[in-house]
Amino acid sequence: MQIELWVKAIHIIAVISWMAGLLYLPRLYVYHATAPVGSELSETLKLMETRLLRLIMNPAMLMTWIFGFLTGYLQGQLGDPWLHAKLLLVVLMTAAHMMFAKYRRELADDKRVREAKFFRIANEVPTVLMVLIVFLVILKPF
Repeated sequence: MQIELWVKAIHIIAVISWMAGLLYLPRLYVYHATAPVGSELSETLKLMETRLLRLIMNPAMLMTWIFGFLTGYLQGQLGDPWLHAKLLLVVLMTAAHMMFAKYRRELADDKRVREAKFFRIANEVPTVLMVLIVFLVILKPF
């Protein structure tokens, strides 16, 4: 079997894992924003958020970048304009990831700077980026 198919498969698995975390983490923040400080729920959510970010999302993001670059290289697509647009969106996805990590630190320190409604809206950002990325990858419009 060709190495590029293995690389692409690992890239897709990493993307799915990363997206699952990006869609789930802000949902946890919605519940955390309304949980009383110091409550059992708040402490449980802190643990869940930390584990999700550190054990699943961070490695999945790193693997997405590494195996995505390798896929583009092996398929000779690194110069394609659609890929440059996709990479811009992946940079924005990475920025969202980093913002979610910042929110986790705030909540871990019991700082309630944002309300649950903010996190409900923030939860839509990865979805919109994902839709745009998939259209670029499948349609390759330019």
